[in-house]
Amino acid sequence: MSITVNVKKGFSIQEVSNVIRSALAFDERIAKHKIIKYTNICINFEDKYGMDSDVFLKKFESGELDDCNDFFDWFAAKKGLDTWNKKLDILSGISV
Repeated sequence: MSITVNVKKGFSIQEVSNVIRSALAFDERIAKHKIIKYTNICINFEDKYGMDSDVFLKKFESGELDDCNDFFDWFAAKKGLDTWNKKLDILSGISV
């Protein structure tokens, strides 16, 4: 994969690289923070309901569980956790 960066004239490659590195580092910090946040929410639900989040997600998506408000919150937290883990995986593979 290749990525093209179009910048206005007058900026050095070093300046552009530094800005990109900084932005990637910032996004990585956000991703790690969100992962911790959503992990803790999922752990609390796992403890409360005695079920792993992956098992819960399969049961919830298949309609095996009722419409308990906790389940919708757990679903959102699990989906958030999965999304942020993917984002962190992508960010971890980028080098400038």
